[in-house]
Amino acid sequence: MQSFVQRNRVVLLHVSFWCVYLSFFIFQISRFEFTWQRIATTTSLAMTSTILIAYLNYFLLLPRFLAGKNVWKYLLGFLAVFMFFIASRLYLERWLIDGYTYQEKYLYTPRFIVQISAVALFIAIFVAMLRFAEQWFELEARKKEVENEKLMAELNFLKAQINPHFLFNTLNNLYYLAFTQSPNTTEVIAKLSQMMRYMIYDSNHPKVMLSKEIEYMQNYISLEKLRLNNQIPICFKIEGSPDQILIAPLIFITFLENAFKHGVSNNQSGSWVKISICINGKECVYKVENSKISSNGQAHTGKSGIGLQNVQRRLALSYPGKYELKTNDLPDRYSIQLNLLLN
Repeated sequence: MQSFVQRNRVVLLHVSFWCVYLSFFIFQISRFEFTWQRIATTTSLAMTSTILIAYLNYFLLLPRFLAGKNVWKYLLGFLAVFMFFIASRLYLERWLIDGYTYQEKYLYTPRFIVQISAVALFIAIFVAMLRFAEQWFELEARKKEVENEKLMAELNFLKAQINPHFLFNTLNNLYYLAFTQSPNTTEVIAKLSQMMRYMIYDSNHPKVMLSKEIEYMQNYISLEKLRLNNQIPICFKIEGSPDQILIAPLIFITFLENAFKHGVSNNQSGSWVKISICINGKECVYKVENSKISSNGQAHTGKSGIGLQNVQRRLALSYPGKYELKTNDLPDRYSIQLNLLLN
């Protein structure tokens, strides 16, 4: 919900301007030896005529000009309004203060006419500029809103891409277990169901509890352990309390998937995976390190094209300027470290 100031910022801007102008005007005329009655009369006439000129232009003449773009029609209309209220002010001020006795000679001089006309014209122009400034702010706000909607649509699209990517990997694992007639097949299906429930319902929110994300990762690791017959050492360490910590969903899983995809094999000894999450105040440090396995003499680097590009783009959208991603590619291992500054 917007605050009172945000909802009424245009009105407050105008009221603030007129309060400043009124204070300045009273300060100026109070330097003369006028009675308070004359100060009140002069101030009332000056404020009334100036406000009428400024806001007839603001609400009536300017909108017509902006709609029709007829400069001469606008200038003639403004000149008529301006001259009428300046003439009315002159007549009323001379009559109320001097009674047309010509004792207050300054009220009848060209200098006085030029002075009040110049001030009224300046105020009218300034208030008109406020309208253009307001329209510019509204345009910028609409542009920002459209940009945010575009970014949210892109973010939702990137999150939607994770589902088929995850299903593809997990179904491959499930196919392997079913093909080998593993007794763990039913357990895999149960864990897959639990993970899909998280992906369909919980991950649709902009932020989720970090504890839920960790539970999702633990289920994924359990599936991998079943696929690998618990032959590969897997270390998952958590430091700090993940409770009451919010995080963008499905940020960590891509790095974890890559570690298992490129770093372990039950046909090759020496494979391992290490995962750690450290929460320290508003900072979360996520590390994934895995061994490298060779395929046809080629060592995998742990890089994943679409998946890694996806998560990097999501990080840029969800944590602009609040994350740092480091990678370390060594001959025998590959590691990533993601530093997140949580809101």
